[in-house]
Amino acid sequence: MAPRSIASATISFGLVSVPVNLFSSSESSATISFNMIHTKCGSRLKQQYICGKEGTIVEKDEISKGYEFAKDQYVLFTAEEVKALDEKATNAIDIAEFVPLAAVDRIYLEKVYYLGAGKGGERAYRLLVAALEATGRAALGQYSARGKQYLALIRTMGDLLVLEQLHYQGEIRSSSEVPRPEVPVKEAELNLARQLIEQSAVEEFRPESYHDQVRERILEEIERKVNGQEISTAPPEAPQTKVIDLMDALKASLAKRGATAEAKKPAQRVAAASEKESERDEKEAAAKPKKKASGAR
Repeated sequence: MAPRSIASATISFGLVSVPVNLFSSSESSATISFNMIHTKCGSRLKQQYICGKEGTIVEKDEISKGYEFAKDQYVLFTAEEVKALDEKATNAIDIAEFVPLAAVDRIYLEKVYYLGAGKGGERAYRLLVAALEATGRAALGQYSARGKQYLALIRTMGDLLVLEQLHYQGEIRSSSEVPRPEVPVKEAELNLARQLIEQSAVEEFRPESYHDQVRERILEEIERKVNGQEISTAPPEAPQTKVIDLMDALKASLAKRGATAEAKKPAQRVAAASEKESERDEKEAAAKPKKKASGAR
């Protein structure tokens, strides 16, 4: 099934306009959620609001929105007033500047959208992709939607444009108060740590190698429950022995990695031999003269 656009917008830089369609880059259905159920009758519960002062149920027509400007003091707003405060959606992504992609720290990343070319904007879309690729830069701008104004970074992903919704500076907590250990690193420990990293180093990110094992386990247990089976509780894992000496831990890790690599070699050799044998058979088959059809002259 072809993906469905969730919104449309226009990227503007200079006097150039690029109509685009936004597509979600992830599946929200990946999250497993549970509903609140009345155990006695099995029906789903409805949410109600209780007045903290009177202890009574408050109906929707008695509810207002308020902003706490001081401790337990609120200024109230009607629905019309709240609506008037909302930023009007313009569907315009105004580019303010172009920055090196590496200059934007990944801590600012909040959400990612794919951008497809809008109707009539194919040439301008391709031009922007090519220009960003040629300069090694990304476009930084803002857009308004859902009553808010967002900070956006537009970059390329192959021949596709991607919009990264960023946090504002005021939304990022400072790292200056995070404690950092002030101990020297020994050269011998660093060398072993580098060897350990090199043993597991790869040249590219392979996301297909990783699966959400917790989600898969929960779905399996839910299926068992649906089929009338009881959910079994796994015994708790034994606590790992705390290794005091860092050098011992590094050496043990290297030895374990080495043993794992050696165990994989026979299977890798068999696979490589099988691949070479298949290539040889293909070459021999290609080298053999083809028989002429019986009806050929």
